[in-house]
Amino acid sequence: GSCSLKTCWLQLADFRRVGEFLKEKYDSAAAMRIGRKGKLEQVDKRFNVPTPEDLVYTDQSPDYCLKNDTTGSMGTLGRLCNKTSEGMDGCELMCCGRGYDQFKTYKHERCHCKFHWCCYVKCKRCTSLVDQFVCK
Repeated sequence: GSCSLKTCWLQLADFRRVGEFLKEKYDSAAAMRIGRKGKLEQVDKRFNVPTPEDLVYTDQSPDYCLKNDTTGSMGTLGRLCNKTSEGMDGCELMCCGRGYDQFKTYKHERCHCKFHWCCYVKCKRCTSLVDQFVCK
């Protein structure tokens, strides 16, 4: 006979908004422990009792600054960082307060590129001395 087709879908919210929402929940998560009767109880009674919409945890997050084979964390020792950034790639945050070392290295890249008719691009190879920073 005849048939009809109906397509429905749900659209997710903007990825950045979802990430910011989850980060806010993570930052305000409540520490809990399992009490004598097997129920969750708040570790620090000074804070408000968590609501069903709040995040709670019983175990502390691992320290990702240090190498830990159990969690698979490689730590940040020896990782390149950005001295001028205040973000996650910045030396202050990434190096976990341990400081960083500076060294110079040569960077090779294509430069002075020109389009030739028809149909290729020819570039020179430029070398520059750049500062690099690595976590202690």
